[in-house]
Amino acid sequence: MTNWALDEVCRQQRKWLDNNVQIVPISVNLVAEQFKDDQIISTLKESLARNNLASKFLEVELTESAVMQDPERTTGLLNQIRDLGILIAIDDLGTGYSSLAYLEKFPIDILKIDISFVQGVTTDKHAAAITSAIIAMAKELEFLIVAEGVEIDGQRQFLSKHHCEEGQGYLFSKPIPAIDFEKLLVSDSTF
Repeated sequence: MTNWALDEVCRQQRKWLDNNVQIVPISVNLVAEQFKDDQIISTLKESLARNNLASKFLEVELTESAVMQDPERTTGLLNQIRDLGILIAIDDLGTGYSSLAYLEKFPIDILKIDISFVQGVTTDKHAAAITSAIIAMAKELEFLIVAEGVEIDGQRQFLSKHHCEEGQGYLFSKPIPAIDFEKLLVSDSTF
């Protein structure tokens, strides 16, 4: 399924480029099993080549628990992905059993704050403290920060106040078909 999704994302990105649509990197979730198999590097290369897509338009996303299964091996694979020019995101930050020491070792670009923290920032002082600490830490490490599950304006305001650059969630858009996403790209909508 992941290989199909990867190829579909690359194909759609190429289609938009061919139609002169300004595109942004689109993320594809990789599963832990793909990091037990060295094929992921050739799979990424082949999908980019097959669709004649520059690597800067692709982002891979891995859960915190997936990268921590074998941190040394993961570091090597992430370095190879980074060498391809593909952006790397760690998803669900704060929900696994990671060591913070690996955040400085892993060649990552983006930290995604888990929905379980984001949804509580307006009602739970612990969720607010954890979220603001993750944002501050990510800023110091020079990572892009994405908050997951932003559903109300109060959450957006909290994140903006703490300098979180990006959010995803129903406040901005529900999942939509490619044609509707293209309209957002063309209109250059921001929140």
